[in-house]
Amino acid sequence: MAAVFSPRANVIVTVVMLGAVGIVVGVCLWWFAWPRSDYVRHVGWAIQQPVPFSHQHHVAGLGIDCRFCHSSVERSAQASLPPTFTCMTCHSQIWTNAALLAEVRDSLSENRPIVWARVTDVPDYVYFNHSIHVSKGVGCESCHGNVARMPLTYKAKTLTMQFCLDCHRDPGPNLRPLANIYDMDWHPDHATPPPAELMRAYHIGGRNLTECSICHR
Repeated sequence: MAAVFSPRANVIVTVVMLGAVGIVVGVCLWWFAWPRSDYVRHVGWAIQQPVPFSHQHHVAGLGIDCRFCHSSVERSAQASLPPTFTCMTCHSQIWTNAALLAEVRDSLSENRPIVWARVTDVPDYVYFNHSIHVSKGVGCESCHGNVARMPLTYKAKTLTMQFCLDCHRDPGPNLRPLANIYDMDWHPDHATPPPAELMRAYHIGGRNLTECSICHR
């Protein structure tokens, strides 16, 4: 009996089927990876601000402590942004006529806040408390990156649910002594207590840190 389809037709069908499978696999990979990509999460993007504030200059260059500007970070869920009066503590004496600081001077004279663009954010359905993290040994750098090396501030971590869960499941490697919470260049050395000891010192471990209600309230 003669063949119904020619050998060429068999090749075409095989190629089409393989192509269809490849497209399905590609779409599935895209669907999984694209929403989690650094591009979609704006990781590494320096957002335009009303004043080009440099953490590199103020933190690494001048040695200003994080808490000088983010004064509520140890006692509040929010780290807070500094009022204009904080900026003018220094800039009423130095760089008083700098064009870059015109918005700061106008903010003070017009009695209106500077509207900063948020760089690091989580969805509204996520509860994040700064004070509990810094009081339990999590340094600013763990979530914000090394801002002391940022001429313009950008989002350094994805802050996805997976990012948070990775730490909540095994917080030990991200803990540091309280004296080093705000040290952007800190690295553990021979004198640093091991992670298990830090977890005991901070009383971490009694409650399951992956319970939904911890972050979703």
